[in-house]
Amino acid sequence: MIRILIAIVAAGLMAIFAVLANGAEPVKIGFVTTLSGPGGYLGEDIRDGFALALKQGNGALGGIPVQLLVEDDGLKPAAAKQIVDRMLKSERVQLFTGTVFANVALAVLGDILDADAVWLGPNTSPDEYAGKGCAPNYFVTGWDETLHASAGVLANEAGVKQLFLMAPNYQTGKQVIAAVKKQFKGTIAGELYTSLDQTDFSAEIAQIRAAAPDAVYEFQPGGLGINFLKQWAASGLKDKIPLIVAAPSLDPRLLAAVGDAASNMHIAAEWNADLDNPANRAFVAAYRAAYNRPPTYYAAHGYETANLIAAALKASGGKIDATFRAAVKKADFASVRGRFSFATNQAPVLDWYELAVAKGGDGALTLTTMRKIRTQAGGAYAELCPMK
Repeated sequence: MIRILIAIVAAGLMAIFAVLANGAEPVKIGFVTTLSGPGGYLGEDIRDGFALALKQGNGALGGIPVQLLVEDDGLKPAAAKQIVDRMLKSERVQLFTGTVFANVALAVLGDILDADAVWLGPNTSPDEYAGKGCAPNYFVTGWDETLHASAGVLANEAGVKQLFLMAPNYQTGKQVIAAVKKQFKGTIAGELYTSLDQTDFSAEIAQIRAAAPDAVYEFQPGGLGINFLKQWAASGLKDKIPLIVAAPSLDPRLLAAVGDAASNMHIAAEWNADLDNPANRAFVAAYRAAYNRPPTYYAAHGYETANLIAAALKASGGKIDATFRAAVKKADFASVRGRFSFATNQAPVLDWYELAVAKGGDGALTLTTMRKIRTQAGGAYAELCPMK
């Protein structure tokens, strides 16, 4: 944590020196994210990926000095709303990012967009803004419902006939299940919603055992996933019923925590550390050197968000205006995910892959890309967006 803060402070000092040199005020970026609780490491990784790009730019993005205002929302929508209100009114922030959870995003998006500020979502995105509710100042740089729909595609290709579904009982959890259902062609063997602070999954595992499905789709990100996967392995079901999931259910930090408990998982994702393109190779090496740990999807999204902002700030000369928005939508930057573009609703269109757990050259478990399952796929809601 100290090392991360030093890096951010150093980047901030570089920005100040740049301001003194050219007389310009830095662009303020409101970085409201979840840094505490079971999902705290998700926000930490998004922040660290973003901070890495800022450090590489010597405190600037696209040559424009940046002041990064990082705040922990604690996974509390009301707290996030207060933070954003203060940033809009006191700090005059016109550019926001960092948000991890959709229920938090929903609490602040109305205020951000009403103030004509720009939001770039580096993780999940609310379905409410994906279709008819799309907006010129709303961008998704992480993933939308395509993520979970891709897991439904993966289940179909695996020949699953009966799929059991489980997710936390909040906005994203319900939207996740709906996305899987849209693509899965078999029968739903059961459907459960859990608490966002749940630690004991024994009752849910008992219901899955009784249903005896061909596979289980579970969405339990962060610390929730660590507890679930350890209990799943202890139940004896791990080698009997495969887990077919989307990326948030198994990232490198989750894998390090649960080990072999994740060995019978099949993951739909749009990024992995082993994707072979120049931007990704450079990012993975730089992230490991900076933080002494492998990057996650969240870190990759934070890094990409910063680099996309850099391209847009360069085009607009540091102004958050129509030129900035047009440059964001153009997405003219080197993506670690390969080919990256925006659909009509300004959510990403990407390639999607199947990942699996395997042993690396050092004998340690790692996520390995097995094959591409979808080419340049975007969300189904884009066709409902009235923007051109």
